[in-house]
Amino acid sequence: MLRFTLLWLLVFFLSLVSSSARPAPFAMRISCGARQNVRTAPTYALWYKDFGYTGGIPANATTPSFITPPLKTLRYFPLSEGPENCYGINRVPKGHYTLRIFFGLIKQPDFDNEPLFEISVEGTLIHSLKSGWTSHDDQVFAEALVFLLDGTVSICFHSTGHGDPAIISIEILQVDDKAYYSGPEWGKGVILKTTSRLTCGTSKPRFDEDYSGDHWGGDRYWEPIRTFGQNADEPRSTENSIKQASDAPNFYPEALYQSAVVSTDSQPDLAYTIDVDPNKNYSIWLHFAEIDALVTDAGQRVFDVLLNGDTIFKEIDILKMSGDRYTALVLNTTVAVSGRTLTITLHPKEGHRAIINAIEIFQVIAAESKTSSAEVRALQALKRSLGLPNRFAWNGDPCVPKEHPWSGADCQFDKSGSKWFIDGLDLANQGLKGFLPDDISKLIHLQSLNLSGNTIHGVIPPSLGTITSLELLDLSYNFLNGSIPESLGNLTALRRLNLNGNSLSGRVPGALGGRLLNGASFNFTDNAGLCGIPGLPTCGPHLSAGAKVGIAFGVSLSFLLLVICSVCYWKRRQNILRAQQIAARGAPYAKARTQFSHDIQMSRHHNHGHTRTAAENGPSLLS
Repeated sequence: MLRFTLLWLLVFFLSLVSSSARPAPFAMRISCGARQNVRTAPTYALWYKDFGYTGGIPANATTPSFITPPLKTLRYFPLSEGPENCYGINRVPKGHYTLRIFFGLIKQPDFDNEPLFEISVEGTLIHSLKSGWTSHDDQVFAEALVFLLDGTVSICFHSTGHGDPAIISIEILQVDDKAYYSGPEWGKGVILKTTSRLTCGTSKPRFDEDYSGDHWGGDRYWEPIRTFGQNADEPRSTENSIKQASDAPNFYPEALYQSAVVSTDSQPDLAYTIDVDPNKNYSIWLHFAEIDALVTDAGQRVFDVLLNGDTIFKEIDILKMSGDRYTALVLNTTVAVSGRTLTITLHPKEGHRAIINAIEIFQVIAAESKTSSAEVRALQALKRSLGLPNRFAWNGDPCVPKEHPWSGADCQFDKSGSKWFIDGLDLANQGLKGFLPDDISKLIHLQSLNLSGNTIHGVIPPSLGTITSLELLDLSYNFLNGSIPESLGNLTALRRLNLNGNSLSGRVPGALGGRLLNGASFNFTDNAGLCGIPGLPTCGPHLSAGAKVGIAFGVSLSFLLLVICSVCYWKRRQNILRAQQIAARGAPYAKARTQFSHDIQMSRHHNHGHTRTAAENGPSLLS
């Protein structure tokens, strides 16, 4: 008996350890416009200072709703910085996430009090703000469930010309990978955008955190609805514990099921109507728990569930299906809605009237396929090298959402690879500067490239000749120099080539010249140094690249030798001149010394043979 007790305690202890060892979900909360991290009551949630934005201006914020996080700043994106601006957050673990964005109002009287704009996540449009959003608590934020698989998340804001997008906060909250599983159509290619989330029979709005819910639930916001209509229903509540509420994978807060609305004898049907976007699919989640003290056995409350008049669930018996009183039951279905309203009706069949505790409605959105990452990097390199003006706002994905592609870029969809690619770029007469990067060759699907009428300088990169799909290449009226790369002759699909109005020089590649005979339209005029085809000057003897290098080396060496010889000659001449100057200064003294020496010699010669002794000459006087 003691051994059994110890074994049971060990199993219990291990179960506690395993459950407590589950890591906390990833959570990233950003206070837009903030310069330092902040914490907010009542849960003291941590909000990181602003980062990851592509532009915009920080400003003081006015919160449009009491459910908006109590933050003091926001970031807004004026149209002068372009129609698309984004937040790009890196180092996000692979997984399933709730993304929530709260909108704000700029705390200045001369700004639009209610900007209207659109929001996309990972290139998929998820939300469009509607006029009057500041007056509805459930419209002051956008929320979606999305899979993030590459370690990053891109959230973009698209101006519609009605005020500047203004964002107070961004939340990235990890949920269970199986959260809100809704059938075969559910998966990594589907985004669930929150349309409505209601807690029934109460007037208190709450987040999961307020319910002390499991963090793996994603801190959902529940809009209170005490009644569906005057005299149409009655509220119910209980303080009893609710079983099977906070289970994986959705981890609903237990308190969600402790209130409900019940239909009345005067209005047996319980009905709720919501406005929706037409011609969309919606995932409906209905929450039940039998908390009515009058219902104690199965069969005492049975009802049907209808969506827009069509029966979806028949003979719902909460006690029978959940197994007990005060036990959570969740029903889910996905329906196509062609009109602009969705009506959920609970129609009693037997016994007591209908009851419901909570409702969730999601719009089912097919996630957009993204543009080839190599081509996105190539466009970003082109943006940097050409100094693309802010008004272009090349941020986010070039091709999606399809409603907001990058200005000047044409896209095509590759069904076999499920990727978008760039097949055309038209940036003519846009005041571009800088140079053409080698990375432009990574736009391997380009058929048309027009960069004419700018001030682009430097050489034409030879790598441009590897884009074999090019049919039109217009680099006219820039400041390009150097020669035309031989590699352009490899562009066999090229039908129009405009290089006129530059400072190019050298021989036009023979492969291009021959193409003129096949109906291609090439323009090389207004390049003083070009030669080699009809209409241009005749070239001199053609030298290979090696010969040109040899000549350049020989000329450089000759110049160096000439400089050395000149320096040596100059130094020698300086030495000669210096010696002459010294000799000129010492000439009078040298002449005197020479004359004195001559006199001494003559004196010695004259006295030779007349030598006298000291006695004969007399005494020597020394002084």
